[in-house]
Amino acid sequence: MRNEKLLRELTQLWGVAGYEKEVRNYIEKEAAPYADEMIRDAIGNLIVLKKGTGGPQSKKIMFAAHMDEIGFMVKTIEPDGRLRVCNLGWNWTGSAYNSRVRFRNGVSGVVSCVGPIEEAGNQAGKLYIDIGAVSKEDAEKYVKLGDACGYYGEYLELANDRVCSKSLDNRIGCYQLLEALKENDGTYPNDVYYVFCVQEELGCRGSKPAAERIRPDIGVAVDISPAHDYPCDLEGSNAIDGGIGIKICDPSVVCDEDVVDAMIDCCETNGIKYQREVIDKGGTDASSMNLSGWGVRAGGIVVVTRYPHCQSAVASRKDIEAGVDLMTAFSKYEFTF
Repeated sequence: MRNEKLLRELTQLWGVAGYEKEVRNYIEKEAAPYADEMIRDAIGNLIVLKKGTGGPQSKKIMFAAHMDEIGFMVKTIEPDGRLRVCNLGWNWTGSAYNSRVRFRNGVSGVVSCVGPIEEAGNQAGKLYIDIGAVSKEDAEKYVKLGDACGYYGEYLELANDRVCSKSLDNRIGCYQLLEALKENDGTYPNDVYYVFCVQEELGCRGSKPAAERIRPDIGVAVDISPAHDYPCDLEGSNAIDGGIGIKICDPSVVCDEDVVDAMIDCCETNGIKYQREVIDKGGTDASSMNLSGWGVRAGGIVVVTRYPHCQSAVASRKDIEAGVDLMTAFSKYEFTF
């Protein structure tokens, strides 16, 4: 990998949806030496501009990767000290059960369930967090109503050039944007906006105001996509090590066919391994960019990932790096539309 230390550190930052400050501060320091302009907007997005050389066919390209990760928020503190929670993003109760979580102040806990986990369905309201407190008054010394927590999940190196960690969704995308920014030497024809978004897990909220500000010609979500190449509850063609995913369609967006064709051309011209991505559940920031302003041509670059939305997601280093290669090639592309 270009910089595995960067990816490792990004995954271990605490940044539950709506509370991305720690992640943003880290990214801001990494991006500052390479930015022509950089701003934080009111909702918390970090927008980094690298200016192009211009020309009659030059475009404004917006790459959007979300900084937030899924988690929980305390909604009730029980008399015995247990913390009842609600979702911040989409959590699978089955994978959350018996997982470790951490609050921003460093307090840790274990997720458990009221009754058998098999009967909980996917209702976060059935879950609670045990921080070791013995009463409500004791728990309130450590955690307050409305405090948020995220998963523990150390960064692991697996066999066959694969990695495992919490928050690969979507610190992979943040990593890819930073590495592509560092490779942008200012000689590209297009203006490229590297946008690190907030609150994607809560309904793709951050990318919409960012796109309204930028008014890009092309908006590209840089994210992960669930794998289908192992026994699971999803069906499709996504495969780890199948190359970088070029989004065709998901329930939230049908990608612009000219943008898709340009990405495929970039991959085939530059020898970048790729796969076409279609999913029938989920979505990305491409949806919000697509519907911003008077409408934006939308596309997606995705890394196929196993076990998303838990503490132990798995992805391929090769696919991650292919995504950076595609971003670089696409940023240099001379568009004819």
